[in-house]
Amino acid sequence: MTSRSLRLILGRARGSALLLWLAWMLVPLPALAGCPDHGLRVTDADGRALVNLPMPEGAGWCLAWNHSVEGFAVHDCYRNEGGHMVLERSHLPDFAAGLDHIPGRGRQVSDGRGGYWIEDIDEPVPGDRYRLRVGAMRVDHRLVRHGEPSLRTLLERAREQGCGFGGAIPVSDDAVVISLSELAANEGVTISLTTNP
Repeated sequence: MTSRSLRLILGRARGSALLLWLAWMLVPLPALAGCPDHGLRVTDADGRALVNLPMPEGAGWCLAWNHSVEGFAVHDCYRNEGGHMVLERSHLPDFAAGLDHIPGRGRQVSDGRGGYWIEDIDEPVPGDRYRLRVGAMRVDHRLVRHGEPSLRTLLERAREQGCGFGGAIPVSDDAVVISLSELAANEGVTISLTTNP
């Protein structure tokens, strides 16, 4: 074999290795392949993220709070439908001040405990975000599970995949409840469903 032939073979080998390396670099890493396209974010007035939860297509959450007069828990439940925040249903334990069903907006059904669900609301939230003035701990605005997968499961999957969600939110408890009142009582926040970069 001549030295020219050897240089040609080595040159091709280096070129093939370079192409193989470039192709490998362009393929998403397995740890990132399972990361959801959307996240539920709560940001303060300065735009700092207080909460960052994975929210893949079809997953949901509820915003719960204690009624300021009666003290019982009220739930507004949302879901990621096609990358949009949609209000699916609400739970109201009583017809207390400010709580009632608006005819034509969903259908009211008994919860079997003296309260009721408003089912089939299915209202897209304009701009996939809304502002909330977070109540004090007595009101305790909080994010809780809405069906399956639970918030805990969503956080565990995202952490296993290295998706960068959750921060210091614990996942060791059976139920993950994120108190916005602990994070930003008496402050304005924005709750949004956003596309992950």
